[in-house]
Amino acid sequence: MKEVVQFLQANPVQYLATVGLDGKAKARPFMFCLEQDGKLWFCTNNKKDVYKEMQANPNIEITVSSPEYAWIRLCGKAAFENNMPVKEGCLQNPIVKGQYQRADNPIFEVFYLAEAKAVIADFSGNPPKEYAL
Repeated sequence: MKEVVQFLQANPVQYLATVGLDGKAKARPFMFCLEQDGKLWFCTNNKKDVYKEMQANPNIEITVSSPEYAWIRLCGKAAFENNMPVKEGCLQNPIVKGQYQRADNPIFEVFYLAEAKAVIADFSGNPPKEYAL
């Protein structure tokens, strides 16, 4: 878990892919919020298409690459939870704070990756590192 969290923190703009409501793949920039209780947490706005897409089909994948040409792929199911301590933790990020202002904002949603798996790989020729989170 530690290596996965460090990779996400070092490369703060990830890309989250969903199955769109039209049945087509959708990808957009996203940000990792924090790890708490062994879960990787993210946040979004319940008015956005991405929220509606994850409600309809929670299977998502997140990826990002580093400047050193290493990359991570995370897959799992988006599990939404009205977790106020996590929301408070997410608000420590000034970008999140600027969007939602407070943890009880009715459009502010947090979710973690359930049944999460991660792969960290690079072009070194070494085998990828795989994690069940």
